[in-house]
Amino acid sequence: MPIHSAARRLARPAVLSLVSLASLAALTGAAFAQAAPAPAAGGGALDIFTSLMPILLLIVIFWLLIFRPQQKRMKQQKEMLGAIRRGDTVVTTGGIVGKVTKSVDGEDLEVEIAPNTRVKIVRHMISDVRSKAEPVNDNKPA
Repeated sequence: MPIHSAARRLARPAVLSLVSLASLAALTGAAFAQAAPAPAAGGGALDIFTSLMPILLLIVIFWLLIFRPQQKRMKQQKEMLGAIRRGDTVVTTGGIVGKVTKSVDGEDLEVEIAPNTRVKIVRHMISDVRSKAEPVNDNKPA
């Protein structure tokens, strides 16, 4: 009876992970290599390429699924931090919500978190810009 229960468990639909796909590709490559006749003297480069193909395929899949989206998120975060202006409502990584009162090109921002309570925050510690304000014009006519 254990064989039937194991077969029943295997009959359930399963999602193949990248590791199982890689091991399947490696086993398939090894099976074809065993069944193939001895290669000719000049076929060494093709054999090396065939054996490295699963590894190259995994590298491409990882780049498309992991590294490329991460790079896009980092670029968006950098653009958001660079676009912070006076009057914007921001959220820090600690969860504090405040309004930017002073923004310079350097690392520090001055944020008002309560009436007459201003703190300096490092620009990279901003996690979100909730509302963008129109730029404030400090040049008042005399």
